[in-house]
Amino acid sequence: MAGLVISSCLGLVIFVFSIILLTGRGSFLIAGFNTMSAEKKKEFDRVALCKFMGKILLPIGVLCPGMVISANLNFTWFPTVFIAIVLGLIIFAAIYANTGNRFRK
Repeated sequence: MAGLVISSCLGLVIFVFSIILLTGRGSFLIAGFNTMSAEKKKEFDRVALCKFMGKILLPIGVLCPGMVISANLNFTWFPTVFIAIVLGLIIFAAIYANTGNRFRK
């Protein structure tokens, strides 16, 4: 039961951060962007970057509690699917965000 509460809280925090980013705010949550100088930040479309990162975080936050629920229901395949989804999102986000100058103004 404690695992469900902890993973649900973690999922809720990630979900809330995702919602904040999806509204176009919360650029301070994006690692690397918040440490840039003000001049460098002006070169980027902050709203588009925030929305993209929010879309990446949303499925992770929704699926987090599923790890404990799947363990209780003996779904042995779910952790593998969860890890594959998270790794796939990370790889996709890294490639998409760093190619093609998509978030430059």
